[in-house]
Amino acid sequence: MERGNRSAVATFYADYELAPGPTFELGDDAAQHARVRRLSVGESVRLTNGRGRVARGTVDRLTRGSLSVSVEQASDVTAPPRLRLFVPVADRDRMLWLAEKSAELAVNVWQPVVFRRSASVSPRGEGEGFARKVRARMIAALEQSAGAWLPEICAALPLEEALVRSGDSDGQRFLLDRAGTPLIRARPTAADAMIGPEGGIEDEERSLIVDTHHWLPATLGDTTLRFETAAVVAAGILRAVLVRA
Repeated sequence: MERGNRSAVATFYADYELAPGPTFELGDDAAQHARVRRLSVGESVRLTNGRGRVARGTVDRLTRGSLSVSVEQASDVTAPPRLRLFVPVADRDRMLWLAEKSAELAVNVWQPVVFRRSASVSPRGEGEGFARKVRARMIAALEQSAGAWLPEICAALPLEEALVRSGDSDGQRFLLDRAGTPLIRARPTAADAMIGPEGGIEDEERSLIVDTHHWLPATLGDTTLRFETAAVVAAGILRAVLVRA
């Protein structure tokens, strides 16, 4: 977004404990980003480490393969209310798109879930290589949105194991379901949202989620949404209505 005739300050991801004084060396991706933004030595930039620490500084040096930033001030950003997104292992490209939006919406935890229908998807998003792509997409989205917190990326789990993991939550747990109560009415202090796979959750899986583990069915409306659309809408609603304890 631009204000007046001035562009927003460029933000770069820097996996450091950011503090005033040092010059931080960033790599190829940052240098390319800087060239695209047509930055030059002496210009102001912003750094984020994805763990709630942000800094302001100036470009100290820019080469084809690296970017150096001299930090002048740093501060901590309070983590937003906890929002965990339980996403289906599904089509690879659509999961990557959702990963970007999850970072923009300040989702705290990204938990892929293997549903029964996940097995029929090809190519599907899974494995260590795919997790690296998810992280790269999230970092790019964090830079674009000037965020302070990068989602925690968890390894994919079978549904039952993911439900056990969800038991450590102190917030409300919502299963997206057209037959549920409107999600927009929720006012939790922390939340988990589970999105089923393309083709829907099987009856036995739904019973496990709702009857055994007591997730609350919640609706986004009367239409059937693709999983990535439903996830973005749910995360947007919850991020807007979540209140600090």
